[in-house]
Amino acid sequence: MSACRALRGSNGLLRAVSSPRVARPVVGSLESRRRFTASTRTMSSFYPSWEPEGPSVKTEIPGPKSKAAIAELDEVFDTRSLNMLTDYTKSVGNYIADPDGNVLLDVYAQIASIPLGYNNPALRKAAQSDDMINGIINRPALGNFPPTEWADILKSGILKVAPRGLNQVFTAMAGSDANETAYKAAFMWRRQRERGGPNVEFTEEEMNSAMNNQSPGASQLSILSFKTGFHGRLFGSLSTTRSKPIHKLDIPAFDWPQATFPQLKYPLDQHAAENAAAERAALDEVERLLTTYHVPPCAVVVEPIQSEGGDNHATASFFRGLREVTRRHGVLLIVDEVQTGVGATGRFWAHEHWDLPHPPDMVTFSKKAQTAGYYFGDPALRPNKPYRQFNTWMGDPARALLFRAIIDEVEKHDLVRHTEKVGNYLFGKLEGLAAKYPGEFENLRGKGMGTFIAFDNPRRDQFLAAAKKLGVNIGGSGQSAVRLRPMLIFEEKHADILVEVLEKIVKSW
Repeated sequence: MSACRALRGSNGLLRAVSSPRVARPVVGSLESRRRFTASTRTMSSFYPSWEPEGPSVKTEIPGPKSKAAIAELDEVFDTRSLNMLTDYTKSVGNYIADPDGNVLLDVYAQIASIPLGYNNPALRKAAQSDDMINGIINRPALGNFPPTEWADILKSGILKVAPRGLNQVFTAMAGSDANETAYKAAFMWRRQRERGGPNVEFTEEEMNSAMNNQSPGASQLSILSFKTGFHGRLFGSLSTTRSKPIHKLDIPAFDWPQATFPQLKYPLDQHAAENAAAERAALDEVERLLTTYHVPPCAVVVEPIQSEGGDNHATASFFRGLREVTRRHGVLLIVDEVQTGVGATGRFWAHEHWDLPHPPDMVTFSKKAQTAGYYFGDPALRPNKPYRQFNTWMGDPARALLFRAIIDEVEKHDLVRHTEKVGNYLFGKLEGLAAKYPGEFENLRGKGMGTFIAFDNPRRDQFLAAAKKLGVNIGGSGQSAVRLRPMLIFEEKHADILVEVLEKIVKSW
């Protein structure tokens, strides 16, 4: 790699500024690329001589070896949601491999959770460190027995990239867990305030009624979420998930309100007035629910981009309005950055696009962070007594160490700005396809949002299957959306391969 010098970007992160690189050779046609095997390597701008030159499809997917292994797995594990049996020893960089030797360009990335590519050498090095070994084999119950170096691990990793105004963290194990514990913090914060402060003791009636799941000990409060949103599958988080019925069927749920998420029309510049009206109506509905719903909301939870529900966007103006409404009514704003966080939108945190005058009260994270939790700033969000926000693990030092190594690589290679640049390049290519093939790339969205791009296709499931046959692994969301979730090391040459495959699909129909 060329020598780098470090500068601090507008988001506070160090970014690497490299001297110009030697131009890459022009990559051949898709058909010629598909003849390459996984042993053929190409230069990466970040990890030299590390990747296959392109996809290589040798068999149907799943092939014979995969089918045999899936049948064996199905005897002991539910495989009905299986996408692709994976050989992680052969997967590398932006490419995912299976047991039959098929190598696919992966723009789904384990449901948006791989930041730096498969078998990343820097993360491998971090995984072999003494700190990592210690964290794995001596996994602590963090609330009771935190390691001596826990404060340093947090400050040099998770808190190093904390959103503006949020200087504390509660660590967790997964995205659902992060949202669940954030909701608990919101309920305890609200009840402490209603009692008159954190030093007011619980009454005997509160303690006794809580044991029977009744008020006043069990509060009559709610979390307001949005239609088509997704926040997880645990009991509290599932009550705020509204993306698909299959997530919720048969599971008891809380009587909590939901507001309409703005349904924008695309292209945005051709529907500005209609979209502004839709966002205003959504904010009016939020305000009405905050003031009239029979189970009063103490917090609003929102995704910067509704991911599982169909990749639904709203403008920065909408989110600034949401922040203003919640502050006016003394309600917390929880921003769910589980899928949008860690650089994918061309900002480290997607809500940085909004230019909020006041930061969110809590920001939850997971996926690309490889760990989980929620950031907060107000000391009142720390419960007034120990053991109120608690479980055995309270996160995982090993995963926090991995996130620290990820942060170091993101800074070293300036991957947030890189993702913004590549996203603009990819979006431009997709705009060309949308103009050339009307109806196949409907509602193209994500302009200016890094590689967090999606479009609708009327034959979405067939579209995804066709892409896999041509060597690209893509995911869907909602009813008809094709969502792109490449890794932060995704480059323009990968975008060219992707666009060529997408065009080949629609030309064959």
